[in-house]
Amino acid sequence: MKQPQNQSPFRHVLLTGASSGIGVAAAVRFAELGTAHLYFCGRDAARLDAAAEQVRTASQGRTQPHPCVLDVQDRAATRAWIERCDAETPLDLVWANAGVSTGGREDDEEAVRQVFSVNLDGVLNTLYPAIDCFRRTDRDRFARRLAITSSMTGYHGMPQCPAYSASKACVKALGSALRGRLRSANICVTTICPGFVRSRITDQNTCPMPFFMEAPAAARIIVDGIARGRGLISFPWPMRLGMWLLSTMPEALSERLFACLPEKR
Repeated sequence: MKQPQNQSPFRHVLLTGASSGIGVAAAVRFAELGTAHLYFCGRDAARLDAAAEQVRTASQGRTQPHPCVLDVQDRAATRAWIERCDAETPLDLVWANAGVSTGGREDDEEAVRQVFSVNLDGVLNTLYPAIDCFRRTDRDRFARRLAITSSMTGYHGMPQCPAYSASKACVKALGSALRGRLRSANICVTTICPGFVRSRITDQNTCPMPFFMEAPAAARIIVDGIARGRGLISFPWPMRLGMWLLSTMPEALSERLFACLPEKR
């Protein structure tokens, strides 16, 4: 059934990594659509408070924000938070969005391990408690959704950001596999591969960023795609086409092309 215009298809949403970038913009978009309860987390209390205020303003009081200072690397705390939120108001959508980059420290082992800890372990720490919650209750098939933020870099390993692209390739493959795996449980999985979108990560970039987008525009595309039940939301399309072509090229050719790109500083 189609949703009325400007009405959220999700009553209760849980979102990680909501203190900046796509996360904040998505929280505001859900608020604009009238989501009733919005649970979101991040590691910075001040930025979370600012996001909560944006949610209240955008929703004109229709959305109740529930910010939580949380590090998704903490498996037990993340599970406890998700289960507590689902017990309060049964969740319709759980979106694993938290992610980090190395900040240019690509040869720093600790920085690389940190990227995998957040971008991969943090996703697992979010998804599996949500799946357990969804399986425990008999809900309408269209009200049980998972979303995972990958990246356009997940199409091919990039020497400019090997840890980031590798971690995002992992969750891209995971999302695709879980979509088929969970279909029989009536759980819809969407994987999101945005290009360059304004965030604290892109603010650090010194490399060219073609087809750069502002976060609110990206959030509208993503939220609409999740509502439609799309398996893969990958945009902008010229960049998606280019990355897909790179992924199909012989390694020797793609290696030469990547060698022409400037280093990320």
